[in-house]
Amino acid sequence: MATEGNYYVPEQSKLPLFAATGMGLAALGAGQWVQGQSPMVFVAGALVLAFTLYTWFGLVIKENRAGLASDQLKRSYVWGMTWFIFSEVMFFAAFFGALFYVRVLVLPWLAGESPNEMTNQLLWQGFETNWPLFNTPDMAINGDAAQFKGPDDIIDPWHLPLINTIILLASSVTVHFAHTAIKNENRQKFTTWLGITVALGVIFLFFQAEEYIEAYQELGLTLESGIFGTTFFMLTGFHGAHVFMGTFMLAVQLVRGFKGHFSADDQFGFEAASWYWHFVDVVWVGLFIFVYVLGS
Repeated sequence: MATEGNYYVPEQSKLPLFAATGMGLAALGAGQWVQGQSPMVFVAGALVLAFTLYTWFGLVIKENRAGLASDQLKRSYVWGMTWFIFSEVMFFAAFFGALFYVRVLVLPWLAGESPNEMTNQLLWQGFETNWPLFNTPDMAINGDAAQFKGPDDIIDPWHLPLINTIILLASSVTVHFAHTAIKNENRQKFTTWLGITVALGVIFLFFQAEEYIEAYQELGLTLESGIFGTTFFMLTGFHGAHVFMGTFMLAVQLVRGFKGHFSADDQFGFEAASWYWHFVDVVWVGLFIFVYVLGS
């Protein structure tokens, strides 16, 4: 049993090496996949990472259940999750920054609205600032033979995106109710509200898949649709991946709740997942405003 004065130090492990290998393979495979190559490298990396995390988290849970986690170690968990979420904030800040750079700076430069009016004459004569950018440089040069054509239309923000916004905001409320329930030692309400949250996450992913199908099949909005298509899928796609990860994390906590884990004073596994979920929800609000509403 760990005490305040003792800091549990686990034995040496190869799990960090396996995790790094899995992430490296997944990143390499993702790059190959979007270039039209086989997705098998990505799948292999994802499987290695999934198995590693399953083993690693299971070990941490067993250590905590055995009483090996001291108060000092639990504080390190809090700081670890805090810095992880901060890194995710910076991750999305870079993508929102790219969108800002294109819309606020690059387009006026191309249109000759900047102090250096030669930009328009040298790069794209006759270009006018507009967003979404339906007329790509490739289309301006090659016409119908262009490979990278702008989209025919864009996603209606007041249809599926609005529905998904309501779903995610509702899920923040339900996960808060689950948090309150476990603090009050009400396990039945905890599992009920957490189960609803997981279901809302799955529903969100379903509607996002429907949105992508509509974009590709009906609107001509793809990864090759110029800068609008790449920024759209970069932001919404990575957010969807984070929703998937957050839903999975909460589903694991739900299983733990059914097994009798967590109490009013020992619930950090669930708290960490709920913090992450709230972060995902806040990012979506930013996406809805800046990508869907202001991008329409």
